[in-house]
Amino acid sequence: MSVEHAQVERADFDKVMVPNYAPAAFIPVRGEGSRVWDQSGRELIDFAGGIAVNSLGHAHPVLVKALTDQANRIWHVSNVFTNEPALRLAKKLVDATFAERVFLANSGAEANEAAFKLARRYAHDVYGPQKHEIISATNSFHGRTLFTVTVGGQPKYSDGFGPKMEGITHVPYNDLDALKAAISDKTCAVVLEPVQGEGGVLPADKAYLEGARKLCDEHNALLIFDEVQSGMGRTGHLFAYQHYGVTPDILSSAKSLGGGFPIGAMLTTSEIAKHLAVGTHGTTYGGNPLASAVAEAVLDVINTPEVLSGINAKHDRFKTRLEAIGAKYGLFSEVRGLGLLIGAVLSEPWKGKAKDVLNAAEREAVMVLQAGPDVVRFAPSLVIPDADIDEGLDRFERAVAKLTQA
Repeated sequence: MSVEHAQVERADFDKVMVPNYAPAAFIPVRGEGSRVWDQSGRELIDFAGGIAVNSLGHAHPVLVKALTDQANRIWHVSNVFTNEPALRLAKKLVDATFAERVFLANSGAEANEAAFKLARRYAHDVYGPQKHEIISATNSFHGRTLFTVTVGGQPKYSDGFGPKMEGITHVPYNDLDALKAAISDKTCAVVLEPVQGEGGVLPADKAYLEGARKLCDEHNALLIFDEVQSGMGRTGHLFAYQHYGVTPDILSSAKSLGGGFPIGAMLTTSEIAKHLAVGTHGTTYGGNPLASAVAEAVLDVINTPEVLSGINAKHDRFKTRLEAIGAKYGLFSEVRGLGLLIGAVLSEPWKGKAKDVLNAAEREAVMVLQAGPDVVRFAPSLVIPDADIDEGLDRFERAVAKLTQA
């Protein structure tokens, strides 16, 4: 039986939605691979990937099949029970990583909320209530709950919501001396993104993460890696910690984990996990069978030599062309990042104008992102065809040419 849907348009957003977003003037309605079509039938190339979410593009047949098969089985049972897709997913995450235990949630913010609560609970149980302080990096981003937005080092997201959670300190990213000066025996955790995403697509120095690991060990603090944006193949490794050779105590994942279906995961060891005993934390939808089935399929596709080995070649294809575009038009001072999380840093004359670049690109039918006002961000499908990369960058160059010559 077909269902008739009422016609809606972009103007309806301003009438019925809370105005905390400022969406584009068009509405995407269909996607296939790295192409998207809007209500008018216009086709765009997607270099945004739903902000590093659509790890296998749009309507990937393996994911469609996993979701459809599970939709015909069971949708939801609550965590009064467990379910098969959640257990299969957790076992595969354990087999593929340092982790021995998994907590499934619905988003990156929820995965980080669980990570931060676990770190404080572990320190409380093992060392006492005085060991509760968390150190994070300036310009970091860890979610939008009151706890995670306070740990995130961007006051523009945390100011104006009343008193902030205490015991949280921010230090400059990639500055080991600053971390060394801040850490103490009251520190329960150091929280870092191996690649700062919202903070400008800024990869950590290997020595910085190695030093953070050593400092945490010296002070009996847990090292938490927020891999919500850098995880699930985004850097060319399943998780970025594997690229650096530095193992955290707790890791958060989301975004690409579900390939577009909402899910998050916190990974940790058995020794740490036991401090979230029955009743200490929970989530209604976490580990939902639909989400878990899709995430299992995403993991099965991404965690293969064929997919992972192709990501760095695609990175080089993007970087070479973006550097050429930047040099030709005086737009970029640097192109940085790992794998298919790429940031093109705007040159001095264009500082603060990332949104202008994004809008110009959309007019040429290519979707890109910004990471703050000074960085244009690219986070496409991990399996985007080379032909789509080339065509999308042709469109992007046309946009840049028009913008810089206006």
